[in-house]
Amino acid sequence: MTVSYSLEVANARFGGFSKLLFRWRGSIYRLLYKEFLVFCALYAFVSVFYRYTLTSRQRDLFERIALYCDHFTNTNFIPVSFVLGFYVTLAFNRWWGQYTSFPLPDNLMMVVSGNVHGRDERGRLLRRTLMRYAHLSSVLILRSISTRVRKRFPSLEHIVDAGFMTAKDVEKLESLNSDFNKYWMPLTWFSNLAAEAREEGRVRNDVALKLLMEELNKYRAKCSLLFHYDWISIPLVYTQVVTVAVYSFFAFCLIGRQFLNPMKGYKDHKIDLYVPVFTLLQFFFYVGWLKVAELIINPFGEDDDDFETNQLIDRNFQVSMLAVDDMYQNLPPTVRDKHWAAAGSPPSYGCQFNSNYFIFPLGTSDVEEQQGVSIPNSAYNKQKKNTHTLANIHRQPCRK
Repeated sequence: MTVSYSLEVANARFGGFSKLLFRWRGSIYRLLYKEFLVFCALYAFVSVFYRYTLTSRQRDLFERIALYCDHFTNTNFIPVSFVLGFYVTLAFNRWWGQYTSFPLPDNLMMVVSGNVHGRDERGRLLRRTLMRYAHLSSVLILRSISTRVRKRFPSLEHIVDAGFMTAKDVEKLESLNSDFNKYWMPLTWFSNLAAEAREEGRVRNDVALKLLMEELNKYRAKCSLLFHYDWISIPLVYTQVVTVAVYSFFAFCLIGRQFLNPMKGYKDHKIDLYVPVFTLLQFFFYVGWLKVAELIINPFGEDDDDFETNQLIDRNFQVSMLAVDDMYQNLPPTVRDKHWAAAGSPPSYGCQFNSNYFIFPLGTSDVEEQQGVSIPNSAYNKQKKNTHTLANIHRQPCRK
């Protein structure tokens, strides 16, 4: 399930992000701790091997190798920051693109509810079937790319049991011979059924039918984008280059960052701390960065921060059916609003409204244009104070 913390950082305060550091679910600690423990164990093994196993001559050879490795890990011979930063940026843009490509039925259901008419059973059947076909298309494409949806619907019979399709729909779907994903078939049924509704007069004109087709094509385009995101990944060679760069860098650090005998006077080896604090921090940042890319490169898995696809399917189906069925021509009474007699008055504020807030009715440049001069800070504060007073005048007393 996607981990949300927006409410906790709604207001900037002292140490605001520090509270997030003690979370476990969805945290970098949970994602990284196994690799971190393995690196610590390997570093400790090399340290013990160097200190207590090698002979004096072998220690001299090890120390020369360690100095050589340390020279390369402290320079830019392995451009870890550049390669890793560019890769994570690419993975993040891909992650956000996949989220924005998720097919939401909100626009389509509004068009269906407003343009497919009829309060009888036939009109209701047409509207519900049109939206069911649209949802079936998204379920079929998500079933092919999301492990969560695949586990929920391992076969077409499970989709039938969930109510997204009928046994006749399955027969039609399987009767068409195609080697490719058939997620587009329910959308074809949608377009044919919309044309049939136009012939019956349920869709009253060609403009309404055109609007239906336009929204359907936008919905289909998003389903197609998800299919192509799953089909075309970030090139494997780039992923391999990044992975090799990071892990080879820290493989050399296992030797190059060892604390050598300070009695021999090696440069930058004045003390023996046993624990490489800054190397461990560097491992945490770099490998953590790589694990973030691993997490977001495919958000349709079962990680803590992957998309909650099943919840989105349930939400979309429920909301769209309510819009085209229960809410069809089901309107509240049309009455005069509270500000009918005073058209220019602002709305009142609730009891919990903070009196330190104010309403500034004009943009800064609008005020400057009216006065013809720039507003100094004192004048701006005066204008703000007057506006705050105006807001207080129109605030109504709280009900007890």
